[in-house]
Amino acid sequence: MQLFYNPDINATTESFSFDKEESRHIIKVLRKKDTDILYVTNGLGFIFKTEITLASDNKCTVKIIGFEKAESPKVHLHLAVAPTKMNERYEWFLEKATEIGIQEITPIICDHSERKIIKTERFDKIILSAMKQSNQYFLPKLNAPIAYKDFVSQTFLGQKLIAHCEETDKKSLKDLLISEQNVTMLIGPEGDFSEKEIQSALKNNFLPVSLGATRLRTETAAIVACHSVVFANE
Repeated sequence: MQLFYNPDINATTESFSFDKEESRHIIKVLRKKDTDILYVTNGLGFIFKTEITLASDNKCTVKIIGFEKAESPKVHLHLAVAPTKMNERYEWFLEKATEIGIQEITPIICDHSERKIIKTERFDKIILSAMKQSNQYFLPKLNAPIAYKDFVSQTFLGQKLIAHCEETDKKSLKDLLISEQNVTMLIGPEGDFSEKEIQSALKNNFLPVSLGATRLRTETAAIVACHSVVFANE
């Protein structure tokens, strides 16, 4: 099934039109025509079955002929991940985490971050594309970049975890996870969190965790964390 996206539709919508770019893709590239069926999500868990009523490459119009609401994820997984020096690595993380099943992502600017200015427009497109490609109906939320100290001082429901590389007393993530509890986890930059940042997290009740015996890149650590949480709650 090929999935399309429209954030403005809901259970009361009867018909709508795609924008020019999406319309051209549907009609010119995919060669869809009148009466063809398209499946559309609004990113909020709904899947709409629609029928093309106007096969125009400028304004493809469809009518909704049915919809379903997907079951919400058992756990809200929020990863706060420091930007990588190379944007491509962070983009890879966003794509794969979306495919696996993440709910929220926040870029955090840390003491050792080599990249401190983040433009999220392209990130949004990568997440949307990955959601459609993996046939998911919930669009992960990408927050604006935030300073580390401002992030850890916020209130979060569920488990609060920090994955760092310091040789301290840490429990394995697989042993610490509690089934069906929301998870907020911190993943640091290439140079890891500073000692000050680790202590700040601990003071704000984040628990230190290990993601395994090997030293992982930022984006790899984030994927390991994402998959571990999702797998533990299947």
